[in-house]
Amino acid sequence: MSLLTAQSAVHLLRRLGRTGMVDEALAAFSTLDSHAKNTKVRNVIIALLLKSGRVDNALNVLDEMLLPGSEFRPNDRTADIVFNKLLEKMNGPEGGAKEDEIAGLVAKFGKHNVVPNTITLTQLITKLCWNRNTNLAWDVLDNVMMLNGLKDAAPCNALLTGLGKAREFEKMNLLMRKMKDMNIQPNVITFGILINHLCKFRRIDDALEVFEKLKAEKEEAKDVAPDVIMYNTLIDGLCKVGRQEEGLRLMGMMRLDDCAPNTVTYNCLIDGYCKSGEIERAHELFNQMVSEQVVPNIITVNTLVNGMCNHSRISSAVEFFREMQQKGLKGNSVTYTVFINAFCKVNNMNKAMEFWDEMSKDGCLPDVIVYYTLICGLAQAGRLDDANSVVSKLKEAGFCLDLVCYNILISEFCKKKKLDRAYELLNEMELVGVKPDCVTYNTLISHFSKIGNFKLAHEFMKKMTKEDGLLPTVFTYGALIHAYCLNNNTDEAMKLFKEMSATSKVPPNTVIYNILIDSLCKRNEVNYALSLLDDMKFRRVKPNTTTYNTIFEALREKNWLDKAFKLMDRMVEEACNADYITMEILTEWLSSVGETTKLKLFTQGYSVCDSAA
Repeated sequence: MSLLTAQSAVHLLRRLGRTGMVDEALAAFSTLDSHAKNTKVRNVIIALLLKSGRVDNALNVLDEMLLPGSEFRPNDRTADIVFNKLLEKMNGPEGGAKEDEIAGLVAKFGKHNVVPNTITLTQLITKLCWNRNTNLAWDVLDNVMMLNGLKDAAPCNALLTGLGKAREFEKMNLLMRKMKDMNIQPNVITFGILINHLCKFRRIDDALEVFEKLKAEKEEAKDVAPDVIMYNTLIDGLCKVGRQEEGLRLMGMMRLDDCAPNTVTYNCLIDGYCKSGEIERAHELFNQMVSEQVVPNIITVNTLVNGMCNHSRISSAVEFFREMQQKGLKGNSVTYTVFINAFCKVNNMNKAMEFWDEMSKDGCLPDVIVYYTLICGLAQAGRLDDANSVVSKLKEAGFCLDLVCYNILISEFCKKKKLDRAYELLNEMELVGVKPDCVTYNTLISHFSKIGNFKLAHEFMKKMTKEDGLLPTVFTYGALIHAYCLNNNTDEAMKLFKEMSATSKVPPNTVIYNILIDSLCKRNEVNYALSLLDDMKFRRVKPNTTTYNTIFEALREKNWLDKAFKLMDRMVEEACNADYITMEILTEWLSSVGETTKLKLFTQGYSVCDSAA
């Protein structure tokens, strides 16, 4: 075998490779005379080994070529074979090359003044950035640039894209400076990448600065000119931050640059004006679009429909949509979702259901959000049968109810006293793995408290805390305390209040104090109610007008003027404004006992207790 020439060895290795005799080819290569193992022969055996997945064997052959004193060094063909094959197997499960190994090979090839070709280098940079390894991608590109082995902008564009996604804007600027130093001419794609990522992260002024540089490059006749995509990106960016007037001016600049505005251009501007509530301006742009024979698409329609619905112009939105339908523009899932959501918000469930039916007839598949919106809207409108019907369709479509839907449905079934259905939903939640939250439990606790089933209410509270590890909220305690008070069981309410104050991490609020004060006053325990008012001050819970009105009414019944005067002063001190009920109680009472002067001082915001009768 040692008598084979390099050319004969190439033919033999290729023949063995074509017949799948890889081991034989490797054996033949190993018996070759060292002088016959030239670069071409080595390229053939490396290609064969890589193709058959024998990466380690291929790299062993390559390592010999990459040695500093190697007789047969790698060439561009070696680089093409190695990097193309290794990139295919990069991070593969079996025998794949690792990112850092490939990057290391770029450096080793560089020592022999061999670099990957532009396409291969671009692919490598792209893959490294895709795997969020922008630092390694930077090192690879920097290595190639240092060897003056880069003349094309494509690999730089790949790295700029990766850096943009990682928000490494400083490195993006540094790369642009390096490109300039290395005389690598940026192209329209380079500027487009910069502008796109800056706009995406709301750095509009920086994007405009890049755009101005591009315009300057054009004036210097460097064959770089902004295109319609770049203009649209900038206009969209400006509109997204509420600078649609600047976007409109930029559209005028487009025309001067012989870039005709297209559907996307108008869609961006129409969206900007809709979001700022300038619906008339959006319509003007739509009419201009049509007059310039720029064809509107469903995105145009949806943008205007959504804008009108969001600004309480639902009827106009429906009228506009019907006009578009007559002109052959059919609605899609987004269109119908907007209408269904808008009508649910204004509690017009008949119209919402009309659009739901129309959506089905038009063959538009609703997404899970549409189902949720409609189910919640129907339930809150008390149309539980219709809500159940939509729930069935949701399940047929392969979706599941979310926690918000479950909570609303359970609440509405409780209101309608359909407890069996509420329990069914609670069991269903457990089966499908949707954990009840505080809202679920508070709904049940509140309902059972109201109907006087305190045993069940406390059981749910126990389940809430012990089994599901949820802390009771102020609403949980409030529901029970209120129910006890309504059932003339103020003692139990106070017991729960004391437990809440002593052990709960949720302090009582003004509403809970008001419930208790009202209940105590009705039981003629006015001093106890006043002590709760002092407790509020101690706990820094601010009483409101309702608190004072309740106590004033109780004090009037007892004709306790001195306590009323102190309370009036306290109300003034705490800047709690009297309402018509306060004035009605005090006017009638104080007038009857000849204390109108004090009433006048109170209304003027002066102290009452210090003044002469």
